[in-house]
Amino acid sequence: MSSAMNVPPVKAGSAIGMIAAVSIGIGGMVGAGIFSILGVVAHAAGNAMWLAFAIGGVVALLSTYSYAKLGATFPSAGGAVHFLVKSFGDGVLAGGLNLFMWAGYIISLALYATAFGGYAATFVTTAPSALLLKSLAVASVVLLTLVNAFGARLMGRWETIIVAVKVAILVLFAAVGLWFIRPGYLSVELWPEPESVLFGAGVLFIGYEGFGLITNAAADMRDPKKMLPRALYTSVLLVIALYLAVSLTVTGNLSDYEIEQTRDYALAEAAKPSLGQFGFRLIAIAALFSTASAINATLFGSANVCYMIARDGGLPEGLSRTEWRGASGGLLLTAALVLIVMVSFDLSGIAMMGSAAFLLIYAAVNAGHLKVLRETGASAVLVWLSLLTCLAMFVVLCAYIYREQPRALAALIIIAAAAFAAEWAYRRWTGRRISERP
Repeated sequence: MSSAMNVPPVKAGSAIGMIAAVSIGIGGMVGAGIFSILGVVAHAAGNAMWLAFAIGGVVALLSTYSYAKLGATFPSAGGAVHFLVKSFGDGVLAGGLNLFMWAGYIISLALYATAFGGYAATFVTTAPSALLLKSLAVASVVLLTLVNAFGARLMGRWETIIVAVKVAILVLFAAVGLWFIRPGYLSVELWPEPESVLFGAGVLFIGYEGFGLITNAAADMRDPKKMLPRALYTSVLLVIALYLAVSLTVTGNLSDYEIEQTRDYALAEAAKPSLGQFGFRLIAIAALFSTASAINATLFGSANVCYMIARDGGLPEGLSRTEWRGASGGLLLTAALVLIVMVSFDLSGIAMMGSAAFLLIYAAVNAGHLKVLRETGASAVLVWLSLLTCLAMFVVLCAYIYREQPRALAALIIIAAAAFAAEWAYRRWTGRRISERP
C-alpha cells in the first residue's frame, strides 16, 4: 500500500488537545438533541421530556464507561471501527457492523444539515420554499466538508469556537428561562404513560451518540490514554446537565399544545416568554452554530470511519486516498451520500432510524467489549449493564417506530441487511481481509 494511502483524512499528528476533544463530543451531541429532534421527543414524552433526556443520559453514560476503557486500551483514528475488529476479529460481522455504523453517521449528518437549513431560512423569509431549505442545507454540508479537508488543527479550532458560542447562548436561555417556568406545566399529573417517556428517551439517543466521535480523534491526541477518558466523561456530563436545564425550560414555558404547534422551532419559541423576539432570534443563531458544529464534528468522525474501513480492507482502497488538500475519498464520498439522503427522505422518520442504528451499534461495541475485558480491565457488571440498557432501549424504540412510521423501520432493516450483504460480497469479490493494526 502506498504511503499516500496511509495518511488519515485529518492530519496533524498531536493536534487535538483536551478542549478541542471535548468540543468534538459536545458538537456531535448538542446539535441533534436540542435543535434537530426536540419536537419529535416532545411529541412522544410530553411535559416529561426532561425525564426522557435524563433516562437517555444514563444509557449514554454507561456506554461512555465502555468507550473510555476501550479507547484507552486501543487508541486509533477509527474509534468504534477498531474496537469492533479487535473484539470480533476479521469477519463479516465486524465488517458489516462498521458499514452499518457509517450509514448511521450519514443519516445523522442529513438530519443536522436539514435542521440547519430550517433555522437559516428564518433569517430570509417567514415562508421558505422547499428549494431554499434544501439549498441552505446543501451549502452547510459543502462548506463544512471544505473545513474538514484542511485538517485536524483547523477543525479543532473551528469546533471550539462554535461550541463556546452555542453553549453560552443555551446557558443564558436556561438561566433566564427557568425563572419564568409555570409550575403547572411540569405537573406529574400531566405526564404521559411511562412507555411514552421511554419512547422519547429512545428517539433522542441520537442526541447523545455524538460522544463516540471523540474516540475517532484518538490518533490526533497528545496523550489518548489519559485525555480520551477525561474528554468522554466531561463532554457527556456537561451535555446531560445542559439537556436537563434546556428541556425543563421548554416544558416549563410552553404547554404541550404550544410545543406541538411549534415543534420545528420549539426551543426558539420557548425563549419568547423571558426574552421576547430577541430571544427567538438568539436561539435561532445558537441553532445555526449548533447544527453547524454537529455537521462539522460528525463529518470528522464519519470520514475517519470510512477511511479506516477502506484502509484496513472493508471498502475499496481508493477511499483511503487523499484527493484534494488532504481530504480523503472517504470524506468526499460521505458528504456526497449525505446530500443524497438529505434530499430523498423524510427526516422525522430518519431521526428515529438514526437513534435505533446507534443504539444497535453501541450494543454491539459493548458485546464485543465483553470479549476483551482482560485487556481493558473494565468492570464486567458495568459493561453488561451498558449492553442490556442499549438493547432494551433499541427494542422500545423499534416498537415506537413501527407504530409511528413503519416505513422507517423497514428502511432500517434494509440498510442493515445491505451493510452485511455488501461486506460479504466485497470480501468474496476482492479477497481482502481486515487488518487489526491500530
